[in-house]
Amino acid sequence: MGSKILVVEDEADLAELVAFNLREAGHEVSTAGSGSTALAQIRQSPPDLLILDVMLPDISGLEVCRRIRLDEATASIPVIMLTAKGSESDRIEGFELGADDYVTKPFSPRELNLRVDALLRRAGSRPKTKTEEGIEIGCLEIDVAAHRVSVHNEEKNLTALEFRLLLDLAKRQGRVQSRNDLLERVWGYAPGVETRTVDTHVKRLREKLGDEAAALIETVRGVGYRMRKG
Repeated sequence: MGSKILVVEDEADLAELVAFNLREAGHEVSTAGSGSTALAQIRQSPPDLLILDVMLPDISGLEVCRRIRLDEATASIPVIMLTAKGSESDRIEGFELGADDYVTKPFSPRELNLRVDALLRRAGSRPKTKTEEGIEIGCLEIDVAAHRVSVHNEEKNLTALEFRLLLDLAKRQGRVQSRNDLLERVWGYAPGVETRTVDTHVKRLREKLGDEAAALIETVRGVGYRMRKG
C-alpha cells in the first residue's frame, strides 16, 4: 500500500511529472504550488512524506521546512528538498533546517522515486531488538517504541532522521562509526556520498540535546563518531 505524499512545486509541468511517477509507483499524491498552500494542506492532513521545492513564489521551501520542524504535530515528516541550487552550502542550509534529503534539478524521476522509497522505509522502520523497550545512557533516554528522546526527563523534539542517527549511535555504544557507515545505514546512501551531511546532522542533534547529552556523542578525528557509555 502506497504512502501519502505532498509535492510542493510551482512549476506545474514538473509537479505533475513527479506526481505521475509517484502515483505509478502506488503512492497517493497531492500537489501545492506555493508555500502557504502547502502549509495549509499539511496542517489539515499531514502527509507521510514531503517533496519540497526551495524556490517558491511566496514562502521559500526552506522556510516551510523550518516551520513544520517547529510544530510537534509535523516535526517528524520526512522532507526531500528539490532545487536548482546545487552548491554544498545550499545543501547544508537545507539539512540544518531539518531536510532529510536533497535532490538537485535536473533529476531522474526514477532516482527520486528510489530516494522516496528509501526514506519512507527508514521513517517507518522500528528495530525488533532489545532496544525496542528503550536505551538509557547517562542523562539520555531513548524510547524506541514511542519514538521519543528525553534528557533528564525533558522531551527533545527530533526529526525522524535525527532520531535514527541518535539510535544508530546508541545501539553501538563505545564503537566508532565512520561517516560512510552512518550514511549507508541512516540515509541509505552508497558509501562516499556527501559525508559532510553527517557532520551537519550531528551538529544539529547536539544542539537539540543540550551540552550534557551532546557530550555523549564523541567526535573521532579523521574517522567519524562514537556514542560513549554513560
